[in-house]
Amino acid sequence: MAETTAPLQLDPAILEGTLDCVHCGLCLSACPTYRITGRENSSPRGRIYLLRGAAAGEIEFGSLVADELSLCLGCRACETQCPAGVEYGALLEEGRAAAARSGLRKGWGPRLEGYVLRHLLVYPRRLHASFSLLRFLQKLRLDRLGALLLPFLKRGQSLLPPVPAASARQRLPALTPAEGERRGRVALLEGCVMAELFGEINRATVRVLAQNGYDVVVPQEQGCCGALHAHSGDMDSARKLADRNIAAFSADEYGPLDAVVSNSAGCGAALREVDRWLPGRGDLLSSQARDVCEWLDEVGLRPPRGKLPGRVCYDDPCHLVHAQGVRAAPRRLLNAIEDLELVPHADAESCCGAAGTYSLLNPAMAAEVLRPKLDALEAVAPDWIVTGNPGCLLQLRSGARERGLAAQVVHPVELLDRAYRG
Repeated sequence: MAETTAPLQLDPAILEGTLDCVHCGLCLSACPTYRITGRENSSPRGRIYLLRGAAAGEIEFGSLVADELSLCLGCRACETQCPAGVEYGALLEEGRAAAARSGLRKGWGPRLEGYVLRHLLVYPRRLHASFSLLRFLQKLRLDRLGALLLPFLKRGQSLLPPVPAASARQRLPALTPAEGERRGRVALLEGCVMAELFGEINRATVRVLAQNGYDVVVPQEQGCCGALHAHSGDMDSARKLADRNIAAFSADEYGPLDAVVSNSAGCGAALREVDRWLPGRGDLLSSQARDVCEWLDEVGLRPPRGKLPGRVCYDDPCHLVHAQGVRAAPRRLLNAIEDLELVPHADAESCCGAAGTYSLLNPAMAAEVLRPKLDALEAVAPDWIVTGNPGCLLQLRSGARERGLAAQVVHPVELLDRAYRG
């Protein structure tokens, strides 16, 4: 038996929930890192063993455990497969938070990640200025020079698209009225990265919701959802950000809301878990949270008038299909567009390797995770690859470009918006 050490402190309720793991092994084939490494420690079951052993004081909570937690993509495909309903994602957040508190997240990567998450991402003006500076560097091609001089920046340089002009990164209107017969009122989570890199997706989301009869409220006091902070082990920051958004989305300036809509799978999953982060305070926001595709499918999409000839592959974002359980809704919406052919591919529900900041901190593993997905997409040769998460959009665009695929990588609401306007 391993030498007994000081027990790792984990939430007793989450730790007790891991006892439901019956060691059946169904999670193994769903786990990207296990499929690549073949190591038991690199599987959900193995990581549960490690954390339970550390909590019992039977193994040391040191670099072995912390490194396996860092290697995990947090895709939560294991939760979809688990017959016992073990909440692996909650355990992973607990473990990573403990690793951060213990000083086990070492190296330039976690330090840079922590700085960006705590000092840039949560301050909209700083974030906007940072992207403006990055746009300036891109126009002078100094971003490429930086990647040559500092190799750890290379992956970031290959992932990032050209930063849009400042005019395309302005805040959305506080209220956009419904078009046609009014059906209700929703609020939109504008997001941090979405607002800076994917402003057109946000605007398309507002237009599509308005086309479907909904007033769209964008609370000006909202902020980052905290998903990336939770994934990196900074639960204190995640809870503070969640508390801010609870206040922003509960303001009654525009009246009661039917839903709080997100067009980012990772952000939507974070909103849905606010009740776990802040028990008793986050229940309303969690219950109102909906992915935009889920909401439009739930209330009944008004059929677009325009046609959109072409072939499209839908690729499931992990935090939509596994964390939120939304699988069929985006496909039904795409099928509602006339002349658009939805083509399945063999690796739709597997992780693409983006996983928040994972592809920056673990580029080699992220590339291995992405490879079979690109193989599957190349085999069916679509005109569009569609996914609903900013990290997945960046990862798939980068992979498709490097593979030489002709397909455009877009968000589902972009195609819906084209169909409505066509």
